[in-house]
This record gives sequence, structure tokens and C-alpha cells, in this order.
Amino acid sequence: MSASRRPAAGRPAAGRPRIAIVKLSSLGDVIHALPVARALRQALPEAALTWIVEAREQAILRDHPDLDDVVQVDTRRWRRLLRRPAGVRVVWREVAAVRRRLRGSFDVAIDLQGLIKSGALIAATRAPLRIGFAASHCRERLSARFTNRRVTPPPAAAHVVDQYLSLLWPLGIAAGTPEFHVPVRSVADRRMEELLVEHGVKRSDRLVAINPGAGRADKRWPIARLTVVAERLATEAGARILLLWGPDEANLAREIRDGLSARAMLAPPTDLDELAGLLRRAALVVASDTGPLHLAAALGTPCLGLYGPTRSSRNGPYGVRCRALQSPDGTMAGLEPGVVFETALEMLDTGGFPA
Repeated sequence: MSASRRPAAGRPAAGRPRIAIVKLSSLGDVIHALPVARALRQALPEAALTWIVEAREQAILRDHPDLDDVVQVDTRRWRRLLRRPAGVRVVWREVAAVRRRLRGSFDVAIDLQGLIKSGALIAATRAPLRIGFAASHCRERLSARFTNRRVTPPPAAAHVVDQYLSLLWPLGIAAGTPEFHVPVRSVADRRMEELLVEHGVKRSDRLVAINPGAGRADKRWPIARLTVVAERLATEAGARILLLWGPDEANLAREIRDGLSARAMLAPPTDLDELAGLLRRAALVVASDTGPLHLAAALGTPCLGLYGPTRSSRNGPYGVRCRALQSPDGTMAGLEPGVVFETALEMLDTGGFPA
């Protein structure tokens, strides 16, 4: 990785440097940022690394070996509370507590989010070195006002994973191949394995996990088309179909199941650890641009991402065993079932590696 203009190196203070990473949400974005923690840990093994994250996403960071501490904030809850007069005092008290915890605790703070709220947290640390993207690369340009070392990712850093890693250049760290680490929860893995056995799924089966949901409606592939692909994978490729779902998405998974002539397994409600256990067992994951897709990619599972309004070149599943199909017209409806099926079949035949 190289920058078009590499900033002068600014190593943290001597002793045990204290570094804060700010990446609040969403799940997929936090997963994309995991290589930053790994690169920092490898380059600065004695550093005290803290990650500031939203409460809903913190589970992916629990007991992470590259981190010394995780600080939770709950801006979603704060926004809900601010709609009620009585909630203002609660939010003020909780925000003040977070500011006290962060103030003066860090030598370096890195804003991977590029939002005003993440910039405010960066400012609250009062770290002498506050690194972030140049305003042109921030989702909210004003967030750049909270940093004092701003990085423009090089053109070669097309994917957001590489863009995040470019923020380590002011520390003199040139990251190599991005490394994702998601802690294994053996208990959850065993529980999910027992569930699969109960449904007659063998280790030798081609287990294809399909996730029909997405955080936005315009990122979901039409259920009718997913059903066509699931049917062909089951009947023509001999795959066992596992239908994943998140909050308020069970109806989508049931609609696919009920539209299949072949037997399909509906996943139970899962926490993040159990979801990871199912994704580790899959031979292939097919999903839109959503958290489970990126979690599967981080686990090393072959993934086929389906993209319409978001750019696969920037936000696609990351890894040599991953592929992404980009709709030619920018809508999910522009993806043809035949193309998705043929790509999925090829990935099953090659283990996800390029043919």
C-alpha cells in the first residue's frame, strides 16, 4: 500500500503508546476495520489499543486479542432519548461520562468513520495526534475539523479495507496483506454443529447459506429471484440450503423456504457467535451488501456478494475466495438469476478460488 503523498511519520509517545480506534458501526464496517487493529498490534506490540464502538456492534470485538479495551457508546439510544424532554438529562449525563473516560487517555486517536459524531469522540480524547481522512474522503466533511493529520487514500486503495489501513501511514506503518481475526467461540460452534446434525446436514454436504436481508430495502435482491437461485442450487448442484435471517427478516427467509420444492433449513434466531458458527460451516454464502456477508468473508468462507446501489469495488466481500456481482444498472433487480447461479456453481466447484 502506498499513498499519493505519504505524511511524515509521527510515532506515538515513548513508553507504552495509548491508541484509540474510532469505528462505531455498522457490523460490516467494523469487520472491514479489523485489519487496522491487527496491523497496529503487529507494528506496536506494546501499545495499549482501545476501540470505541456502538453498543450493538461491540460483540464482534469482545475478547479480541488485538485489543486491550473496548469503549461502548450508544448513539442510537441517545437519539431516541432526545425525542423526549426527560431524556435530555440522561443523554447529557452519559455523554459527559464518556468524555471523562476518554479525556487525556490517549496519545493517538484514529477516526475510521468520517462522521461528525466520530470526530467529536476523537476530539474528546484530546490526543496530541488525531488521524482521519481528508475532508474529500469523509462521509461528513466537517468531521475532518476534529483531526490534525489528514490522509488522502491512494488511488490503488479502492476497497474500504485498504482505505482504513492507509490511516496508519502517519504512524509510519505500511500494512501488508490485511488480516482479519474473529475470535472462535467453541461453545457456539458446537451448538450450531449439533443443530445442523439434527437437520441431517453432513460435513460432506454442500451447505449454501443464503441471507435475503439487508440494512436497506434497495440493497435486497428480490425474493423471487433468490428463490430461483436456491431452487437451482438444491436441485442441480445438490446443495443443502440454509436460510439466514436477522431482526424483522424471518418472513423473507420463510418466503424462500416455502417457494422451494427442495428441503431447506431455516436458521434459528442466532447471536453473533452462533451466526459465525453457521457461516464457518458453509461451503458458500450468498448475500447482499450486509453484515453477515462481510462476517463470512472475514472467517474465510467463500462468499458471493450481490450489489446494486453500493459499489462492490469499495464494499465487496474481501478475500481471495470471495466474488461480487455488480448490477449493470445500479439496482438489485438488474442482477439476473442465471448469472448468480452460474457464479455460485463455479464457486462451489472451485472452493471459492478463481477457476
